[in-house]
Amino acid sequence: MTSADEHQPAGDRPEPPAPAEGRRTQETAGSSPVRAGSRVVIIGGGPGGYEAALVAAQLGARVSVVERQGMGGAAVLTDVVPSKTLIATAEWMTATDQSAELGIRGGAEGASVDMAAVNRRVLTLAARQSQDIRARLEREGVRVVDGVGRLVGDLRADGTRIVRARTEDGEEDLVAEIVLVATGAHPRVLPDALPDGERILTWAQMYNLTELPEHLVVVGSGVTGAEFAGAYNGLGVPVTLVSSRDRVLPGEDEDAAELIETVFRRRGMNVLSRSRAAAVRRVGDGVEVELTDGRVIAASHCLLAVGGVPNTEGLGLEDVGVALTEQGHVRVDRVSRTTAVRVYAAGDCTGVLPLASVAAMQGRIAMWHALGDAVAPLDLDAVTANIFTAPEIATIGVTERDVQEGKVDAVVTQLPLARNPRAKMLGIREGFVKVMADRHSGAVIGGVVVAPRASELIFPLAIAVTQRITVDQLANVFTIYPSLTGSIAEAARTLHQTGN
Repeated sequence: MTSADEHQPAGDRPEPPAPAEGRRTQETAGSSPVRAGSRVVIIGGGPGGYEAALVAAQLGARVSVVERQGMGGAAVLTDVVPSKTLIATAEWMTATDQSAELGIRGGAEGASVDMAAVNRRVLTLAARQSQDIRARLEREGVRVVDGVGRLVGDLRADGTRIVRARTEDGEEDLVAEIVLVATGAHPRVLPDALPDGERILTWAQMYNLTELPEHLVVVGSGVTGAEFAGAYNGLGVPVTLVSSRDRVLPGEDEDAAELIETVFRRRGMNVLSRSRAAAVRRVGDGVEVELTDGRVIAASHCLLAVGGVPNTEGLGLEDVGVALTEQGHVRVDRVSRTTAVRVYAAGDCTGVLPLASVAAMQGRIAMWHALGDAVAPLDLDAVTANIFTAPEIATIGVTERDVQEGKVDAVVTQLPLARNPRAKMLGIREGFVKVMADRHSGAVIGGVVVAPRASELIFPLAIAVTQRITVDQLANVFTIYPSLTGSIAEAARTLHQTGN
């Protein structure tokens, strides 16, 4: 999903979830366990909602999911699945960058992009994924209600609540012992840059395009902005990226972000650092993007990638005792509980981490906890994240910044991929592997991979972090020769401490 963008001041970001006792403790539903057969109503059918529904059904609950957009929510229909499908198309173009070096003639110069066909495929795949999710839920006995849900009234004497679903056929009251709110977020816009769906666009509207932009301005250089800027640049579109910080991807590993910005510039992208958009105006068949320093950029299209706003209005949350942050996110603890009895929340509406994988885990944890199953609280140190630029950036665990600031006592190593034999064969010149290990125990506590398909290559490091594997244990695992994963083992070997 999206991440907190540079246009969102640090002080305005949602607070982390309240701590739960213990790092990997077992918890149950507490003094009022809820048995199998209980009624569960989930508001929102995105990753947090549908994964929670599957767990609840597995545990014997009677489950209803109220979803207004289509199963999978924005993640499947307008965000994660569509954007990564678009990026996959762009990869075919960027993969030809080193074609001459590999002895292939023609390369990208001989290729063209049919934007209408690309977006038809994007939306078709998203719709199929949504249908597959719905079919799976229905096979498991989950009832899917097409509509908008909200909480009505206080907790009743019998311990149930009412979720009122507004559908095309009218209103229906659903009785629940357990409620999960998983309503996601929507794109944030600027007061003087209102989207029109044609030339001024949010990320959810980019799939309406039938032709490639003549010049695309992307406002915001966080994860969403960088991914779209890189994808359209890969498709051959002149791109201007407006970043208010010193570099793109300000919240990411500094070496990785610097490399990506270098790649962007090398591929012809115009990156405007320390620049902020004041307004975006529609001018005929194009747009004008006015910066706060007075500069005006003329372009055919503008994408606003300035973060997200939680979908928590109109749900009746505060009326039933659910506390929200100043930014409108639902306050939750590490087992997804809100401040209202047996009301849970998961996903982007909580502001914990804007990742589909985190939303799904929050939803599962909520149901395991609510229905009395054993559960470990959410551990953000074990979350893997990936940015789908070219090359990709994948991360896990402790960051190098944590080490530099003295938050953890660790050693760090970094190896460039350019010296890896498999990378040479594939024409990969840019990228690296970085590993952080506890100085005393040698346990792997963090890692960064910048490479094509880094989202796949991070898996060995993710296992090492979650299982507390030492660098020596990781180094002693056989790797294929030649392979990109060989660099992970090599990095681990460089951290060997004699006598450890």
